[in-house]
Amino acid sequence: MAQKGLTEFLNKTLAEGEKIAPAERLFLYNGGLYPAMVCRPETLKILDTFEARSDDVVLVGYPKTGTNWVGQILTELATASGKYGEEEWKQKQQKEQELKLFPYLEFGDPDKFERMKKLPSRRIIKTHLAPQKIPKSILQKKAKILVLFRNPKDTAVSYFHFAKGMKLRPSEETWNEFFPDYISGKVPYGLYVDHIIEWNKYLDDKNIMFITYEEIKENGTLALKQIAEFFDFSVSEQEIQSIMEKTSFQAMKEKSPETHGVMGKSLFRKGIVGDWKNVFSESQNEEMDQKFEENAARTKLGMMLKYEEYCKG
Repeated sequence: MAQKGLTEFLNKTLAEGEKIAPAERLFLYNGGLYPAMVCRPETLKILDTFEARSDDVVLVGYPKTGTNWVGQILTELATASGKYGEEEWKQKQQKEQELKLFPYLEFGDPDKFERMKKLPSRRIIKTHLAPQKIPKSILQKKAKILVLFRNPKDTAVSYFHFAKGMKLRPSEETWNEFFPDYISGKVPYGLYVDHIIEWNKYLDDKNIMFITYEEIKENGTLALKQIAEFFDFSVSEQEIQSIMEKTSFQAMKEKSPETHGVMGKSLFRKGIVGDWKNVFSESQNEEMDQKFEENAARTKLGMMLKYEEYCKG
């Protein structure tokens, strides 16, 4: 019932969003672009009034780095950890639907932050925001944050297909039209390498864990164990394997009409590593390589992303 409520809510939002004039699909706020379909300037204006709790489970990732996938992993880990009984978890989900809360912190109406106070702990909070735009209370309360990254080329391709499917910018019908905007940061949430540079400043923060899409793909069992340990979720080996099956790309794609409604088609496409090789031209490869090399390659976080391995050849 709760999931059905969310699906209906997302479908309604999408239908309303399609009525927005093409020129108004994106808006500029405080130097950054945001999608009008889900974000409002008045919500962003009071973002800092959000009151974090020290036990909040926070997931941060630039668009199309895998936040829907990893968000579901966190939900499954929280459920399996015994912090919630089955009935209690259903009630929690029901509460979220009753409060009409979008799955991302910056999405929705400005009254949402008051409504979020009514959610029982531990809350799972997702955002695409860069660290300098995240509500200050999250860092002040020392809530644990999982920061997710994905190689910039696959992120670009996934972002293009999502933006096209959701008609974020109707003028961009082709990859060659989208790429110059992506590489110059003229897309919602700005330039991807800027997120790498900003998050690099937080590498030594014990309340922040960094993980990559590729790491989870290559060794999901190990990644889930590390995430569970970081957030103090107590789960068995058997539960980890069960969660791996439930959150496999295929399983989530098949369930997406139920979980994300018509948005599911744009959210779950291929879910593979290396799809960029089928899309990038030689000159686009060179341009992306140069952008990464000039800005992020020498940072510790940039090196953690293994650009040479995932974005060359």
